[in-house]
Amino acid sequence: MAPTSVLSADRLRALVDVSADDPPGYRELADLIRLLVLDGRIPAGTRLPSERDLTAALPVSRTTVTRAYATLRDAGLLVSRRGSGSVVALPRGSRPPFMPAPGSTMVGWTIAAGHAAPGVGLAYGRALEQLPEYLNETGYETTGVPVLRELVAQRYLERGLPTDPDQIIITSGAQSALTLLARTLAARGERVAVESPTYPNAIDALRRSGLRVLGVPHDGHRLDLDALAASVRAAPVAWAYLIPDFQNPTGTLMDDVTRHDVASILRRSTTTPIVDETMAELCLDVDEQAMPVPLAAHHPGAITLGSASKTFWGGLRIGWIRAPHAVVPRLVAARETVDIGTPILEQLAVAELLRVRREVLDGRRERLRARRDELVVALRERLPDWGLNAPVGGLSLWVRLPARASSRLVVAAEAHDLLLTAGPRFFADGGGETSLRLPYARSAEHLADGVDRLALAWDAVVAGRAAPPSTRRRPALTA
Repeated sequence: MAPTSVLSADRLRALVDVSADDPPGYRELADLIRLLVLDGRIPAGTRLPSERDLTAALPVSRTTVTRAYATLRDAGLLVSRRGSGSVVALPRGSRPPFMPAPGSTMVGWTIAAGHAAPGVGLAYGRALEQLPEYLNETGYETTGVPVLRELVAQRYLERGLPTDPDQIIITSGAQSALTLLARTLAARGERVAVESPTYPNAIDALRRSGLRVLGVPHDGHRLDLDALAASVRAAPVAWAYLIPDFQNPTGTLMDDVTRHDVASILRRSTTTPIVDETMAELCLDVDEQAMPVPLAAHHPGAITLGSASKTFWGGLRIGWIRAPHAVVPRLVAARETVDIGTPILEQLAVAELLRVRREVLDGRRERLRARRDELVVALRERLPDWGLNAPVGGLSLWVRLPARASSRLVVAAEAHDLLLTAGPRFFADGGGETSLRLPYARSAEHLADGVDRLALAWDAVVAGRAAPPSTRRRPALTA
């Protein structure tokens, strides 16, 4: 296998993020690298550093590295040839699922989403009644059906941002919208600043589009504005991808003053804010009338992403872009070469949900608030040494571990049939070993079972125990 890229020893050291005070054994080092491969942080075809170089970079012996590489080769995740070095492989069937298979005893704790909000089925029924009106047309609505664009624009106006429906492009989800932006408005090699931590699928989408992703520290409470200003001053930064509303994963809400300051920093540069508002409607302890105005109200050049997936249901693959008028034609032209349009039925269903948004969301917010509080109580009882935030909105807790052991915890959890996402997955530039995201949009029984298994896995980490590799299940991807 010919390598497609080369990973330096220093970069691999940052990714595995191990401490000299608690050096890993060979099996643990192999597990940490395996986790990086299976969740995509080290792509297949990457050549790993030589055993000698990695030994020099890590606080471990040459024997530890040699045996770790041998373990990865035995698992089919590494191919070593004289003259070519050790190249990462991904055997058929190795890519893990998002969630456990139906009927599995595993508990999946990787996706910040839950069941459909009440009213989704009724909205589909009403949409079906309207569908015949569109059947005599082509069905290729590149910008979206007018009724949905108007309702989305109206919702922006209600939130304090006057918006013309012509500024709205309906997409097949917010992730699709971000990919469309990256392919249309940015050139390969350009720099994009992101909060660190941030939504990992956004990091992946930006990197797959050939952009250079730079992390700006977010301490779990607020974005480091000095670091943001330094980043955009040091060299041109095309975009700043930001999640001001119940940030994923930290759940923090950016206040009006900070939004103004962020916009001021970016206006003084050539950096365009790309504002992800997919969580904006999930305010739990904040009245929606008291929510800060959208960040785009502070920056006329900002581009905003929205979605119905987190608000109503993940099966509604409907998102949207709100962009300045001058940008819309370029996006529409590019859209015609990608997926042409978004399914009509789902657009009509989302339009129906937006018409009864408050009634639907009142019940959804109440359930999310209850699940969040139940999870906080359970974690404080079973894992009292862990630091917990109590987010005022969103879908997940951002947990602070008492040791740099997030990846080790993910590996240990596999032995207890629990799928977790390691904290470093949310960081663009390494770090995150003291962090863990725990979504709470599940049933009370699911959360209680998950906490039980999590506590057992943490006990194993603290005791230094690990299950044999053959008994471990693969980690799940993240959403």
